[in-house]
Amino acid sequence: MVVRMELTDDETDRVFHALAAATRRDILRRTLESEQSVSALAAGYDMSFAAVQKHVAVLEAAGLIIKRAEGRERLVRADPDMIARARTLLAPYEALWRARIDRLDDLLAAPAPPQNTQGG
Repeated sequence: MVVRMELTDDETDRVFHALAAATRRDILRRTLESEQSVSALAAGYDMSFAAVQKHVAVLEAAGLIIKRAEGRERLVRADPDMIARARTLLAPYEALWRARIDRLDDLLAAPAPPQNTQGG
């Protein structure tokens, strides 16, 4: 079985859209820790149950969470595979910025050139 790690442009857009809202990032964090019902998630926010359901739907459309029915409840958990795929997308940007920071550290650590103290 071949697992595709790269995200398509549409998948990338959905992931970044999903992560653009603080509430959705918090829902993702909470569902990484443990599977939770949508009702339990909604209890943690000062918004309507329907609003939380919409946030969950955006995360689900992006593939970041998986929702399943258990009786009358809808349980939500983060999808670590999609999170890993999104991380793979960001890795080159992280490497670029780490290299830039390393170069800046080298510049700051280099001894300062001697200053010319002769007057004119």
